[in-house]
Amino acid sequence: MAHNPSSGTNGKMKDDKPLVVCFGEMLIDFVPTAAGVSLAEAPAFAKAAGGAPANVAVGVSRLGGSSAFVGKVGKDEFGFMLADILKQNKVNNSGMRFDPGARTALAFVTLRADGEREFLFFRNPSADMLLQESELDKDLLEKARILHYGSISLIEEPCRSAHLAAMKIVKKAGGFLSYDPNLRKQLWSSEEAARVGIMSIWEQADMIKVSEDEITFLTGGEDPYDDNVVMKLFHSNLKLLIVTEGSEGCRYYTQTFKGRVGSVKVKPVDTTGAGDAFVGGFLNILASDLKLLKDEKRLRDALYFANACGAVTVTKRGAIPGLPTRDEVLEILQQV
Repeated sequence: MAHNPSSGTNGKMKDDKPLVVCFGEMLIDFVPTAAGVSLAEAPAFAKAAGGAPANVAVGVSRLGGSSAFVGKVGKDEFGFMLADILKQNKVNNSGMRFDPGARTALAFVTLRADGEREFLFFRNPSADMLLQESELDKDLLEKARILHYGSISLIEEPCRSAHLAAMKIVKKAGGFLSYDPNLRKQLWSSEEAARVGIMSIWEQADMIKVSEDEITFLTGGEDPYDDNVVMKLFHSNLKLLIVTEGSEGCRYYTQTFKGRVGSVKVKPVDTTGAGDAFVGGFLNILASDLKLLKDEKRLRDALYFANACGAVTVTKRGAIPGLPTRDEVLEILQQV
């Protein structure tokens, strides 16, 4: 494999560890200061760093792994704040770009009393949508053992082309592609556009993580608990398909075996970022040893650890503040 993880970027990359590069959006989430209210009823909002790929990058780093984030923010106070949060969390941010002509994306997010999440996005266009292929840090991408990404970066040009180019660079260098579609219907022009856009890069991923809702959406309303339905989403190049089931744990499907791994029971406070904590926990283990995909026992252990990462996160408020350290995960596993 053509990567040399030892070329540290001014000391920010942990030299001896395989690198996980996360590509896509980083934004500011505004979360109501009161629980269980709609956005219209919220008395005030607190700001928090967000964006699934950035959350995963921090998740990997918190657990002691080596990670980098590639994406674009506005050349504004929020953009600088986000770059700084990555740096504080020991995520290599040298692949970040700052757009002088567009603002950092904002999202207002609330969990209503009925348990549904409500989103209101400010992106017309936001800086993350304007990342160009020419702005990619090719050297950084070539060092990636794993490139992790979502589907939001596929919605608009020029970011879509930059996303496809990043995948190509990593694949050519012998890296592994990890995809979490992270469906946000309201950002796409229509449900059909979302389905087509998400599936447009499906066949290229080595690993895909989907939620039950996403399976129903992508298969046109079919039952996410039916293995035959899930296997419609399995493609010939895929090494691992993970279906997350929230507090119930996850299911896994490879070309040779499949099964379920339960989770650790906790009292949830805020589910934001749980899926990203799960992905960060799993990718951190996988980056050190891609062979575990062929060893069911080790795969199950890694998924159980990832489930525990998600469980720790839901006991705290906010995505990035809630992402666990290795010690916190081991502590929760000892209580089982």
